[in-house]
Amino acid sequence: MTVEPNSAHVPVVIIGAGPVGVTAALLLARRGVRSVVLERHRDVYPLPRAVATDDEVCRILQAAGVGEEFAAISRPAKGLRLLDARHRVMAEFRRSVHGHHGYPQTSMFDQPELERVLRDALGRSPECELRGGVEVTAVGPYTSGPVRVTYRDDNGEHHLWAEAVLGCDGANSLTREAIGAMWENLRFEERWTVVDVRTNADVRCWEGVDQVCDPDRPATFMRVGEDRYRWEFRLGERDEPVRELVAPWVSPSYDGDFEVVRKTQYTFRARVADRWHGGRVFLLGDAAHLTPPFIGQGLCSGLRDAYNLTWKLARVLQQGAEEGLLDTYERERKPHARRVIRLAVAMGWAMTGGQDGAAALRRNLLAAACRIPGLAEAAGRDLSPALTAGPLVRRRARRGLAGTHCPQPWVNADGRRSRLDEVIGDSFIILTATDPSPSLTALAHGLGVRAVPVTGLRDDGTLAAWLHAGRADAALLRPDRVVLDIVPAGGRDFTDTATWAPLLHTTRGPHPSPRTAEKSLLRSATR
Repeated sequence: MTVEPNSAHVPVVIIGAGPVGVTAALLLARRGVRSVVLERHRDVYPLPRAVATDDEVCRILQAAGVGEEFAAISRPAKGLRLLDARHRVMAEFRRSVHGHHGYPQTSMFDQPELERVLRDALGRSPECELRGGVEVTAVGPYTSGPVRVTYRDDNGEHHLWAEAVLGCDGANSLTREAIGAMWENLRFEERWTVVDVRTNADVRCWEGVDQVCDPDRPATFMRVGEDRYRWEFRLGERDEPVRELVAPWVSPSYDGDFEVVRKTQYTFRARVADRWHGGRVFLLGDAAHLTPPFIGQGLCSGLRDAYNLTWKLARVLQQGAEEGLLDTYERERKPHARRVIRLAVAMGWAMTGGQDGAAALRRNLLAAACRIPGLAEAAGRDLSPALTAGPLVRRRARRGLAGTHCPQPWVNADGRRSRLDEVIGDSFIILTATDPSPSLTALAHGLGVRAVPVTGLRDDGTLAAWLHAGRADAALLRPDRVVLDIVPAGGRDFTDTATWAPLLHTTRGPHPSPRTAEKSLLRSATR
C-alpha cells in the first residue's frame, strides 16, 4: 500500500468521469477550485445512453464553458407527439427553439460526443486532473477533517485526502454505500429494450419524440442525429428482431445500410436516495436518484445537482462561508428530483397505458385530456419545477419569482451581443427594474455584489417584463441563476436578509491538515 505525499491533499475528489462528474469538475475549476477525477474507464464509454436535454441544462453547460461546443453537436427537437396503437396522432406538444434559458427547450445529442467535449475541456483546465483506469475501493472513514479516498491502479493502492468528495459513480454507487444511504422505491419498474440505429433510410419521423400509447407494445422513438435514431420498447413475451420492431417507421423492404449500434435491455426504475450526503461526501446524478426516461430528465437532473452544489462548495472552501450552506444542497435538490421522478412516472403510466385492467380507461382519459384547450401549451413549458422555500429561497407567494430561474435573453454590452450570463458573471447579482435606491446600493456593496438596472443591459425587454410579471422591483440572483429573494413592487429593500446572509459570510476555522487527519485515523484504528 502506498500513502502518497502531501501533494495528494486536494480540495475535491470526484468519483466518476461521466457527464455529471466532469461537469462538476469544470464548474469548480471556473471558480478556481482544484479537483481530481477518478474513473475506472480509460476512455469515454463508446455506446450511446442519454440522448435528450433541456434548455436549463444547456445553460449549465454554458456555465461549464462548453455551451457553444454542445450546440455544435446537438439538434433541436420539435417536441412530443402521443400516438395511439395505430400510430395516429392523439396530441402534439411543441417545444420552442428559444426557451427560457436562451436555448432550444429540447435538444438531441449523442452522449459519447458530449463526453468527448467535456473531457477535452477538462484537459485544457489546469485545475482538473483526470485519473482513468483506476478503481475506487473505499471512501472514509469520516473525521472532522479531510476525507480519505482509497483507489487502486496498476501501481498498487493509493490514498487521496479531500476537503470534499463528490460521488458521481452511478446507480451502483460505492459512495452511496459508504455514507450508509439507502434507496427509496418510488414504485415504478419496467423492463424495456433500447435500440440505437445508424441508417440513411427514409425513416418516418417529425424531428421530435414519438410516444406510442399502446399497452400491448408501448414504444418511444426519436431522431438523435443526422443518421442516428433511437427506439425503446417495453419487453413482450418474445425477443423480436429489430427490423420487425421498427417496421412502422422503416419500410421492411429497405435493404440499404442499417447498422444496429446497440440493442440492450434496461430496467427503468424510479428511486431516490434517503440521504444525499454524509459530512463532506455528496451524492450526485444516478448515485442519488433514478428517473424513468419518459420526459428525458435523467441526465438533466444530475447536471442540476452539479450546478447547485459546486457554487456552494466553492464558497465554503474558498471564502469561508458557513458550513450550513452545504446542507441546502440536499434540502433543495432532493424534493426537486423527487417531483421530476414522479412526473416521469405519471407520464410513463399515462403514455404507455400500464399493464392492468384500467389501461383502456387511462387511454381514453388521456385522449380526452389532450383536447382540453391550453393543455398542449402548458405541457410545452419547462419541466423543471421551482425550488421549494428554504434558507436560500425566500418564497413570498406560491407563484412568485423566488426559487425560479431568471431568463437568459441576448443582451448588448460593450458593443457586443452576448448571452446574459456571459455579461453578468457567475456570482450573486441584483437585477433591478429601475436605478437602485441608495439603501439597496449599500446592501449590494455589503454583500459584495453588483446591482444592475435591466435597462442598462439593452435586451429585448425580456428582463423588465419578467420582473413586472413577478411583481418585483429587484431580484437577487444566486450563482446558479435561481432567484433567492425579491424586492416587491413598491418596496425599497430585501426584508429578510438575516435568514440567508450568515450562510454566505460567516467564516470558520480550516480543516486539520491531511497528515493530522491521518494520525487521528491511525490512533482510532489502534484503540
